[in-house]
Amino acid sequence: MVFVIAAPWWLATQRQLRRSQPTKTGTCRAGRLLRVNEDQLNQAYVLTLSCPDRPGIVHAVAGALLVAGSNIMDSQQYGSPATGNFFMRVEVTTAAPASELRAALEPVAAAFSMQWSLNTVGDKVRTLIMASTSAHCLNDLLFQQRSGTLPIEIPAIVSNHRDLAGLAEFYGIPFHYIPVTKDTKEQAEDKLRALIAEHDIELTVLARYMQILSDELCTDLTGKAINIHHSFLPSFKGAKPYHQAHARGVKLIGATAHYVTAALDEGPIIEQEVIRVDHARTPEQFVQMGRDVEGRTLVQAVQWHAEHRVLLDGNRTVVFN
Repeated sequence: MVFVIAAPWWLATQRQLRRSQPTKTGTCRAGRLLRVNEDQLNQAYVLTLSCPDRPGIVHAVAGALLVAGSNIMDSQQYGSPATGNFFMRVEVTTAAPASELRAALEPVAAAFSMQWSLNTVGDKVRTLIMASTSAHCLNDLLFQQRSGTLPIEIPAIVSNHRDLAGLAEFYGIPFHYIPVTKDTKEQAEDKLRALIAEHDIELTVLARYMQILSDELCTDLTGKAINIHHSFLPSFKGAKPYHQAHARGVKLIGATAHYVTAALDEGPIIEQEVIRVDHARTPEQFVQMGRDVEGRTLVQAVQWHAEHRVLLDGNRTVVFN
C-alpha cells in the first residue's frame, strides 16, 4: 500500500476527480491521504513538456500527477540559461486512464504556457524509412526493430531506387519505389505525403536517402523527420563529406543524426559519434570506417526520439538519457 499526501494549495486549484471514482478513503480532497494499491499502478506513461522557465513548474506538475493517482518513477528536468526555457520528462505509473491524466495536466499546461505530450510507455512509433542505394543504415534499423531494441513500427520503406527492394522483402515490409527527377520532384513528394497520411506515420527517417526534400515538406515534417549525415557536422556538409574531410587532413571522422530542416544538414542535432583516423587512410577507407558509426548513430537517435527523450530548443535539442 502506498500513502501520498496531496498538497492543499495545488488540489484547491484543480478539478475534482469524478465522484464515481472514490479511493479507499473516499473522494480525493485537499490534505487527505490517498491510498493507492501498488498492483493498480500498472500503466506507464511518459510526459514531456517545455515552457518558459519560472518558479513552481516542478511542484505544479507533480501535484497534477498526484491528483490523477500517479506514481513518479523517473523525472528529469533542465532549465536553459541561453533561451530561458524549461524542459521536463517524467515517467509515471497509474491506474487512472490517460483521459484523467490529461484532465489533471491541462490546467497546469495552460497556466505555464506549456507545449506538452503524454504517451503510453512502450507504444511503438509508426515510422517510415527512406533510403537510396546504401543498405547499412536501413539494415541496422530493421534489425534493431525486429530484435525489439527500437520501439518503432515500420509499415513502409520508400526509395528512389530499386536496389533495396530485396532487403525490404527479407524483413517483410512493403517497399515503395518513388523515382525522383527535377521534373517529377513535386509529384514524388505528393506520393510520399499520401503514404505518410495512409499509414498514420509519426516519424520519417532518412537512412542515407540521397535526395534533398523541398522546403515545404521539411516544414511539414518539423520535429518528425530524422536524417543521418555521414560527417561530424557542422563541417563538411553536402556531397562526399568523407572526401572533403580527407582533403583537409582531419584526425576524426564521424556521423551526425539530426532533425530535418529546410537548411541543408543544419537541423537540430540529436546524436553524434566520432572515430579516429590518420594520414595513411584513403577516402575509401574513411567511407568504410564510417558506415558502422552511421548506423549506430542513427539507431540511437531514433531510439531516443521514439522513447520521447528529445525536446526541441530552437535550433538545439535537449536529450534526456
